[in-house]
Amino acid sequence: MMLLGWVSFVIAGMASLGLASEKLASEKLASEGVALWSEKQPPNVLMILVDDLKPALGCYGDSHAKTPHLDALARRGMRFELAYCNQAVCAPSRFSLMLGSHSTTTGLYGLGSQLRQVVPDAVTLPQYFARHGYRTESLGKIFHIGHGNLGDPESFAVDHFHEKVIEYLDPASTDGGQLTREEAFFTNQQLGNIRALPRGAAFENPETSDEGYADGRVAAETIRRLEQAKKRLSADKQPFFIAAGFARPHLPFSAPKKYWDLHDRSSLPLPEVEEFPAGSPEAAHKRGGEINNYKPVPIDREMPDSLKRELIHGYYASVSYVDAQIGKVISALDRLGLAENTIVVLWGDHGFHLGDLGIWTKHTNYEQANRIPILFSGPGVRPDSQTRQLTESVDIYPTLCALAGLPKPAVPQRLDGVSLATVLSDPDQRVRDHAYHAYPKRKLGRAIRTERYRMVEWAKHNGSGGTIDYELYDYQNDPLEKENLAGKRPEVLRELKLILANYPPPVTRSKKKK
Repeated sequence: MMLLGWVSFVIAGMASLGLASEKLASEKLASEGVALWSEKQPPNVLMILVDDLKPALGCYGDSHAKTPHLDALARRGMRFELAYCNQAVCAPSRFSLMLGSHSTTTGLYGLGSQLRQVVPDAVTLPQYFARHGYRTESLGKIFHIGHGNLGDPESFAVDHFHEKVIEYLDPASTDGGQLTREEAFFTNQQLGNIRALPRGAAFENPETSDEGYADGRVAAETIRRLEQAKKRLSADKQPFFIAAGFARPHLPFSAPKKYWDLHDRSSLPLPEVEEFPAGSPEAAHKRGGEINNYKPVPIDREMPDSLKRELIHGYYASVSYVDAQIGKVISALDRLGLAENTIVVLWGDHGFHLGDLGIWTKHTNYEQANRIPILFSGPGVRPDSQTRQLTESVDIYPTLCALAGLPKPAVPQRLDGVSLATVLSDPDQRVRDHAYHAYPKRKLGRAIRTERYRMVEWAKHNGSGGTIDYELYDYQNDPLEKENLAGKRPEVLRELKLILANYPPPVTRSKKKK
């Protein structure tokens, strides 16, 4: 009865997608192998997305981090040491995750890019799971909402549980309750008037409960959704795909005081190198940007060391706060008896500069902005393991499909990712020898990252005319990116150029349709 009930459920789900008849649905199920699943319950999926989280975690060797819950999650599965986002910007990074496609493939480069205007027929990762009978839900920050972007409601079967990204409890943080610049961006208000609005505080640490801020509320609601999912599994065996998104450590570093108190500010390290790499092209450089929308960050003068330490303290406190919220969710998964048959993947949407190279936040092609944590646990994953397999965000789409036993995706958009399923069972396996990422400025920077090197090519977006600049960094001998070696290591540069030449020409930036 279990198998028959499951097949009937999937057929009904596929019929609701517009298939002509139950006969056609059942034939499609059989052709894709779905109806041939054994009576073993299909695995559930819990995706945990964390904004601006670089590998500032104990399990990644960061001795300053206080992250016991994420460290424990890493021990349950596999940690990817060399994982990279595909663009160090919130919206494009999340599009790449959910589409399995590079921004240079889709043209979705910007914060305000509209997915359905650019790739209207795309089948996102949760949509693909829904087509195979999963109940798909989303909470918190999944797609980027703000800067004119409304996310992608089509991706999930259940209405999105929306929460704040920019949040303050202290009226002094908002000049007495005024709408601040970043609040306006993230709520799509006064987008043409941002500079006239006050800057919000870069950090606050009031005495409050975890649910005083959005991430605590997202964790609590995720636990309620898991409890409901458990009841559905008992009733009709419907598997779940739940995506829970957490905002911290995105600025502002708003976190309850108890998480700030975990860290000794004086022991947190200041950046070692605050200059751009020697010989690096101007196209690669960044100063200011997002950080300038927060007070008391000075805009026209150097930041004092005391403020640098306070910002770094705020980042680590925010990571500790989100670690505790994720710990509650994983504990609920255990309590409900769901962990054994649930694939868990934790993903940071991109990294974060904490003053290294004189840069704050993200929006670069450098290591600190692009290296991310990726953790997998659950069925098909070797516990207490780590791998140096180079990995991209786009790899998660085909990997989850493979782990769940779904057919290899055949979708309208081009999938740029590769499945990591073999690596998850054997960390010494290799399915790719480099990672690719890009960042668009006046020139488009496309990067090839191998285990030792990163090359970045900076060229005009249409690939024609003008000079082309190159960067080359050797992370074996220069992990802090002090010197661009493009002019000194022509043989390495040539090899990495050949790899980049195998990629399709990048599409131009998408334009908003009126």
